[in-house]
Formats: sequence, structure tokens, C-alpha cells
Amino acid sequence: MRPNGLIIRYCAVQNEWQAAERGRYPMLDAFLVVGGSVLTLFLLMSVGFGFGRAGLLTGTALSQLSRILMYVVTPCIMLTSFEVERTAESQSQLLSSLAVMAGVYALYMLLSQLLFPREGEEHRGILRFAAVYGNTGFMGLPLIQSALGDGAMMAAVVGLAIFNTATWTHGQALIGGRARLSLKRVVLNPGVLGLVGGMALFFTGWRLPGPVDDAVGYLGSLNTPLAMVVIGGQMAQADLPAVFSVKKLYLVSAVKLLGIPLLTGLALLPFHIDPMIYVAAVILAGCPTAGATSLFAQSMGKDADLAARQVTLSTLLCLATLPLAAVLAQILAGG
Repeated sequence: MRPNGLIIRYCAVQNEWQAAERGRYPMLDAFLVVGGSVLTLFLLMSVGFGFGRAGLLTGTALSQLSRILMYVVTPCIMLTSFEVERTAESQSQLLSSLAVMAGVYALYMLLSQLLFPREGEEHRGILRFAAVYGNTGFMGLPLIQSALGDGAMMAAVVGLAIFNTATWTHGQALIGGRARLSLKRVVLNPGVLGLVGGMALFFTGWRLPGPVDDAVGYLGSLNTPLAMVVIGGQMAQADLPAVFSVKKLYLVSAVKLLGIPLLTGLALLPFHIDPMIYVAAVILAGCPTAGATSLFAQSMGKDADLAARQVTLSTLLCLATLPLAAVLAQILAGG
């Protein structure tokens, strides 16, 4: 046998052995897969962090990139996720995803009213929002796509649409009071519009014209790298020593990163839903505090600095907790 043949055979044997080892330790495999995906996302964040620290990525630029992500990239990825053949199976997955995501967010809304009752009014709403609303768009979608593949993206984008609806209603009321509610913002936010457009494509079977579809696909593919660069740039703007000095933020992070995914997993368990939707819901529940926390706090004249510290702290801590959430989901779903 020629030397290169020996190398090929050796590599094949190694791959077979590694596959067998992964089969023996499915929970460890799940931890490593999601851990690797989270680490990849953090490496992408480091690009934004480095540029931010070097002064090459300013607050103004981050705000502009965030708008591109929110108003262009997010609807595009939602449209592409729904460009699948409508079958009994895919239709069931869509309806199940809607029911599951609406149910868990209703649960989060109820839970939020019980959290941090001793906090003053100035901070109570911010901490409650931070504890139950995760970074579904910028962190959740890339992680689901990386760890679970395109098959889980329908559940993920439905979760994003429900998240947007919840934050622009219940979330705004938490931080700014009911006077801040706006029906126009709820109906016209990009997540809801993307969901409506995607569902129209799904149920009618229509498809975007070729060049338009290609452009939408290219824009949607920007979500993972661009979102991570933006998060890294936002972290570079934070005073990291101050981030780690506020003790109560560790409690908020524990609720968001450990308590919420555990509650989600246990609450959904009796319904025996599709394992992929189940795992996606638990991973989304374990995402760090949403960047919208600081944006809402700032726009409503609340303590935006505290909100930004919580976003940064939970984002750093999720490197360890998100793989745990994925393993938890695998265990509860029966492996």
C-alpha cells in the first residue's frame, strides 16, 4: 500500500474511533459541540472588542451596525428560514414552535413580576427585564444555526418574533411603565414583519425572484459574524472592572443563565414536543441578557449604565453556562 493510502486509511480509522467515542458519551459530545460553537462566537466577538478598544469601532458605528442587523439582516434571515416546502411535518413544526415560544414567554412575563421585589423602582424594572429577556437575535440565532443546523432555524426565528412582540409590550412596560406602550411599534417591528413575510412565503409556496432571493440570502448570512462583532464592540465600551463589582448583577445573571433555561426545560417537559424545538427553546432561554435592556433603559431615562453592565457580565458568563443549558436540554429530552 502506498504511503498516501496508509495516511488515508489511518485518518478513516481515527474518524471511526472518534465517532464511536462520541456515541459512548452523548452528553459530553453535546457539551463540546455547543461549547465549541460558543467559543467560535466569542472569537468573532474578540474582533469587535479589539477594534473597539483600538478606537476603530465607535459608539456611533455600533449604533449604525445594530440598525442594519435589526432592520435588514434579521428580516432577511427570517425570510430565508421559511423558504421551505410546506409539508405536514414542516407545518406541524411551525405551529408547534409558535405555541411553545408564546407559552414560554407568557411564563417569563408571569415570573418577572415575582423577581427582585426589594429593589427600588429605578432599578427593579431593569433587573426584571434583564433576568427574563435574552439576546435571542444577536446571540440566539447564530448559536442555534451553529449548534443545531438550519433545521432548527424555523423554531429560532419564531422565538425571535415572539421575543420582539414581548419586549415591545411587556418589556417596555417593565422599564418605562404602561405609558410607553405603542401598538405601532409592536406591529411594525422587524421581527414581526419578518415573521409575517416568512409565513406568507411558507403557506403560499411563493418564492422570491432569483436575484432578490440571492441578495436576501447573502444579507441573512451576515447575522452571525456581524452580530458578534457588534457585541464585541459594545463590550469594549464597558468599564470591565465596574462590570464585575456589582454583586446583585451576579444574581440576575444566575437567574437568566441558569434559572430560566432550567425552568423552561421543566415546564416544556410534560408536553413531549419535538426534541429539536425543545432543545432550541432551552438554548434560547439560556442566552445572555438582551442588548435591548440598555437600549430601552437609555431611551426611557433609566439607569442605562447598570443595564449595560448586566448585558456585558451575562455575555461573558454565558461561555460556561450555555453549553450546560444545551446538555440540560439533551438530558431532559431523553438524549
